[in-house]
Amino acid sequence: MTGEKMLERAKEVFAVEIEGLKKTSASLGASFVKAIEMMLASQKDGGIVVVTGVGKNLHIAEKMSAIFSSTGTRSIVLNPVQAMHGDLGMVSAKDVLIALSFSGESDEVNRLIPAIRRHGLKVISMTRNPESTLARLSDVHIEIPCGKEACPFGMAPTNSTTSTMAMGDALAMVMIDCQQFAIEDYAMNHPAGAIGRALVMRVTDIMRTGDRFAAVPPEATVLQTLLAMTKAKSGSAVVTGEGGRLLGIFTDGDFRRVMSNNSGGRDVLAGPITDYMTKNPLFVRNDVYAAELLKIFEKRRIDDLPVCDQEGRAVGIVDIQDLPKMKVL
Repeated sequence: MTGEKMLERAKEVFAVEIEGLKKTSASLGASFVKAIEMMLASQKDGGIVVVTGVGKNLHIAEKMSAIFSSTGTRSIVLNPVQAMHGDLGMVSAKDVLIALSFSGESDEVNRLIPAIRRHGLKVISMTRNPESTLARLSDVHIEIPCGKEACPFGMAPTNSTTSTMAMGDALAMVMIDCQQFAIEDYAMNHPAGAIGRALVMRVTDIMRTGDRFAAVPPEATVLQTLLAMTKAKSGSAVVTGEGGRLLGIFTDGDFRRVMSNNSGGRDVLAGPITDYMTKNPLFVRNDVYAAELLKIFEKRRIDDLPVCDQEGRAVGIVDIQDLPKMKVL
């Protein structure tokens, strides 16, 4: 098989799964809303969302439950086989079960439903067939009409698991909005790793201040500004006016552009910095989380971001090069 054929086949897989996601998205309707309402009622009553499946769907259940738990919807995974041998003791009538089975005919899952019913749980199912056994045993059925699998034999779960996982993500993200789950709450649930640091650390923990913060008055020259940047070992300097209010920013990139366009032989170094600075630059407040910084840097494609207090006074600057050092990027 040539490399060209390999890539062609890979693109076919992507095309099948993209089309499956489109079909599944288009099928969203009243059953999805009912599932959300059922989950919200359970959470309000102190219950949890229990997710179950067998085979590949058990892995999807684990991922789905993890997303729920980290985004404010209390959840556990229930292995249907282990459940029939004692693990049903983990659930209560306040809970709601999400059962995953693409065919809707998985024996292990379907045998679990009557036992779950005896514990008083409501059941949400996700299958491709609204007439399947599992769908008929459920209070709410969410159809996954994704079409054929990407597998050439039509057997290995590919398209179906992708669409099922996406439906779980959709449930979790809607639950975030419905429960007004905030980024501070997410930080409480995810304190470790780069994500945790980005959510726990604030701008004040990252920004450059003191000798590492280059700030010059509006009457400064370009040369004086460059000297301030050199002293601070910084690639930029902010220009501040009365009371330290932010007026502009000047970067080493700005200087290179000015010099490359200086065909008239002007004495740029002696010129006022206000002629070359970026006026009214983008800035960030000193009380925001590092996660917000990451969004700004990614969206705006900048390297330096001034930091201001609530009165608009420049109190520091964040250099994108510092983010990896702080392990938040």
